[in-house]
Amino acid sequence: MRGTETVTVQRLTPDDWQVWREVRLAALADSPRAYGSSLAREERFGEADWRARLDPANGLSAVALLGERVVGAVGGYTPAGADAVLLIAMWAHPQSRGRGIGDALVADVLAWARENGWSTVRLRVADGNLAARRLFERNGFSATGEREPLESDPTIGTEFLICRV
Repeated sequence: MRGTETVTVQRLTPDDWQVWREVRLAALADSPRAYGSSLAREERFGEADWRARLDPANGLSAVALLGERVVGAVGGYTPAGADAVLLIAMWAHPQSRGRGIGDALVADVLAWARENGWSTVRLRVADGNLAARRLFERNGFSATGEREPLESDPTIGTEFLICRV
């Protein structure tokens, strides 16, 4: 295990829009084939767009911290008509991986789902992203066999995983 700093998770509000913008753009730059959006698209967002994404009525946005450094991010929301929370925007900074950041972020989404009366959390993982798949399976997710292409690059397939909370 690298480092001795403890991972903490901080849930964000609209006033934290600059923090969310910075970590989200870093995630899109680092892992463009993992997300349904693109760096070019989200670089065009203005303050109002970022604030809207952090409105608690729209779901959960949280960051992982090592000390005071933001080293990861995750989101959760319930699409209209859905019967489950959807875990989205998961990312850990490459130099901070292996320190439990992903586990802490997943745990926070699962806790948020329970706090809000949801019994199921779903997510999509891109084909070939074995580290992410292992992280999610380690945290109770299992494959559904349901698949769909990634919006930002339809040549990449994704599979839905599910977890009962």
